[in-house]
Amino acid sequence: MEVVRVVLISTYELGRQPFGLASPAAWLRAEGHEVTLADVSRSPLPREAVERAELIAFFLPMHTATKLFLRLVDRVKSVNPGAHLCAYGLYAPLNATLLRGTGVGTVLGGEFESGLVELARSLSRREASVAPPRLISRDRQQFLVPDRSGLPPLGAYAQLVVEGATRRVGYTEASRGCKHRCRHCPVVPVYDGVFRIVQADVVLEDIRRQMAAGAEHITFGDPDFFNGPGHAIPIVKALHGEWPRLSYDVTIKVEHLLQHRELLPVLRETGCAFVTSAVESFDDAVLERLAKGHTRAGFLEALALMREAGLPLSPTFIPFTPWTTLASYRAFLRAVAELGLAEQVAPIQLAIRLLIPEGSLLLELAEVRRMIGPFDARGLCYPWRNPDPAVDAVCAAIQALIKAEEKSRRPRGEIFRKICELAGAGAYRVDTPMASRATIPYLTEPWYC
Repeated sequence: MEVVRVVLISTYELGRQPFGLASPAAWLRAEGHEVTLADVSRSPLPREAVERAELIAFFLPMHTATKLFLRLVDRVKSVNPGAHLCAYGLYAPLNATLLRGTGVGTVLGGEFESGLVELARSLSRREASVAPPRLISRDRQQFLVPDRSGLPPLGAYAQLVVEGATRRVGYTEASRGCKHRCRHCPVVPVYDGVFRIVQADVVLEDIRRQMAAGAEHITFGDPDFFNGPGHAIPIVKALHGEWPRLSYDVTIKVEHLLQHRELLPVLRETGCAFVTSAVESFDDAVLERLAKGHTRAGFLEALALMREAGLPLSPTFIPFTPWTTLASYRAFLRAVAELGLAEQVAPIQLAIRLLIPEGSLLLELAEVRRMIGPFDARGLCYPWRNPDPAVDAVCAAIQALIKAEEKSRRPRGEIFRKICELAGAGAYRVDTPMASRATIPYLTEPWYC
């Protein structure tokens, strides 16, 4: 079998050192292939490696990364028109038809490492035509420790800010997929209620190596860390036992915070700095349409449990939906303030607009099908407009405000105050003292889609 020259490209992944490059790199290098890793969000495209490559594979874990791919792919093809192009990751199968139209020969979703190895084997045999691996694989894999050599150093990525100081952040994944089927979630069309674990010894060794590279905090990128608490909790206990001063953050559904409330103190005791949770809305009717699995009352209970456990909660929201009114958005902002969350919510979360990608389970709802336009290949989604144009106008104005204010490094509380004024929600006041922004840990690049 001949060596294949491979370039793996990440366009963007929320300021994280991409697991989606490092993991398949380990698999491909174990097969003897020559692999170059290119995170073009942090370093220039390696032109020489691209020119020489026989396989160029783009990692597409999110909507923004896919849009950036569309800007880059023609440039890559002009540098090397003969290379076999592959797109892999969560958003690849969702946009398979569009991707193939750009010249991508292979699309891989789900557990993609084995598919990339299979593709490289076909190319190494110099076959006249390459039989593509399955579009989506949910097979159980025996993972290898990610090989991060060739990626920019951790200092080039997002940092954790806590008590006015910064910590260098590493990134890993202990599982993929999700047991749940929230209608708006891009994980669902790919994994369909299945989740797959990364073996604990692999996760811990990956963290060990990142610690050696200077990591002081670890972000776990699992869609939901409590999909399998019997897998997750032993990992963080072992992590804390080996590095008692290391902190970490995880993402957990409101539903799981309630279901596994007895584990919240364990998270705190093992160094969890904060928990991200996709709350999405305080409106029960919207939560039901999204099939979120929790209610407003459930969120309030989870928030109380988190505070009792001494764990900061970082909620994410989709405040602008087809069902949002000016009155409901103003009520949403007032609730954020009254619940003492204004300093804990990244400003961009106050301006997120519902995204309906190809394959979204929201398309199961007749009312959604009636309100959307034809698929927008440029925007990678089905467009919709709010019945009240004033709501869309407020959303656009708030997005512009946040962009300008964050560029000027304004404090979250000050940005929140301006959003309230712009939306007509009244003055930003709370009756209970707010926690100081400096006491709430946060990453310098917040989550969005």
